[in-house]
Amino acid sequence: MIMNTTVRPLLAALLLLSVVAVPAQAQENDMENEGEMKNETIVQIAQNNDNFSTLVKALKAADLVEALQGEGPFTVFAPTNEAFNNLPDGKLESLLKEENKAELRSILKYHVVAAEAPASKVMKMSEAETLAGKTVSIQSGEEGVMLEGSNSAMVAQPDIMASNGVIHAIDTVLLPPEEMKEDDSM
Repeated sequence: MIMNTTVRPLLAALLLLSVVAVPAQAQENDMENEGEMKNETIVQIAQNNDNFSTLVKALKAADLVEALQGEGPFTVFAPTNEAFNNLPDGKLESLLKEENKAELRSILKYHVVAAEAPASKVMKMSEAETLAGKTVSIQSGEEGVMLEGSNSAMVAQPDIMASNGVIHAIDTVLLPPEEMKEDDSM
């Protein structure tokens, strides 16, 4: 019996230590991985992330890969594959056609800001000037960060750090104001 009462607190202490040590180790590994990611450009990170494969395809079709591999800094509000899948039927296929390259470039540039803005900075902003020459409004609240142009998008995953800026994954493809008007005529 004495051994049991001595062993129980020891086992409890070991169990507690393992519960505390595992998250600390996981956090340390995450920080190491983030450090590794920091050495990659925005495009390299997108190419290595399955959630951004449609974005990469669109960047290639719009001839914007080289620009986003540049020195930057950039903040990219990057639509996920699911965001692209939620476009109206046929819209993505249409945008990827050579004859619609200008429209695709305009839409993609509407997702890029020529500055590095981590989430802590974005949350303090009310708007940002995009590379498309148009402003996107930003609202922060309990639900998270919402971007608004002709439509709205939520930041789903903030602060994916790159060597030339930062990526914030978003749940909707943002459309510049004139793009929305064109869609209404369809």
